[in-house]
Amino acid sequence: MKAFLRKTLQSIREYFLEMLFPRTCLICGKAGDWICYDCLTSIEIIEYQYCPFCKKRVFQEGTCSQHRNKNLNGLFFAVSYQDKIIQRLIKQYKYPPFLKELSFYFAFLIIAHFLASENKIILKDKASSLIIPIPLNIRKIKWRGFNQSQAIAQLLSEYLKISYSFNSLIKTKKTLSQTGLDREERAKNIANSFLIKNHQLIKDKTVFLVDDVVTTGATMEEAARVLKEVGAKEVWGIALARE
Repeated sequence: MKAFLRKTLQSIREYFLEMLFPRTCLICGKAGDWICYDCLTSIEIIEYQYCPFCKKRVFQEGTCSQHRNKNLNGLFFAVSYQDKIIQRLIKQYKYPPFLKELSFYFAFLIIAHFLASENKIILKDKASSLIIPIPLNIRKIKWRGFNQSQAIAQLLSEYLKISYSFNSLIKTKKTLSQTGLDREERAKNIANSFLIKNHQLIKDKTVFLVDDVVTTGATMEEAARVLKEVGAKEVWGIALARE
């Protein structure tokens, strides 16, 4: 019964969204879809990999020599958050009207980055890999209606044929928004806020953490720390954009 009610409410929400916000390109206004082909392909895809903790370009190592002691092995991100189109789309995604449908376009951009950068790490051992989204506090999920990282992670899992788990990494406490905090404040804010539920699923796996936007890397680094404590072999980040 609960599942039926949830599905019905979702259908009603989608109906009224379509009535209030008919599908026109959010960027140029062309009718048909939330992002037209021309606007989507005008977004510059990042072809290289950079250290998650600084701006140095790296190769297969994942981090620069200064940050090899970190728990996060590396970060793949598709676009720069400085892109005005991306900023506008993310605002429509994470804030009213909460256009979850944008998940498909964001997953597309991430996959385009994998192809452009000829990423081998994501494909090297799918059987021992696991995709996990960065979790949200339950209050934020109820407010938004979905976890944006989870929505993107599910699509990547389907495309890449890599196992996916949404409840192995959970958030145990409410934290302040990371927006507006400096690097040190972000690290303190997110410290000890994650918990692993299924240790055996994580053990000896290469874990790919998925988030929408990465700034200092503090959230992914903290998540990587608890994942490695229970036996994760490697932890890599995947994000749509990096500030």
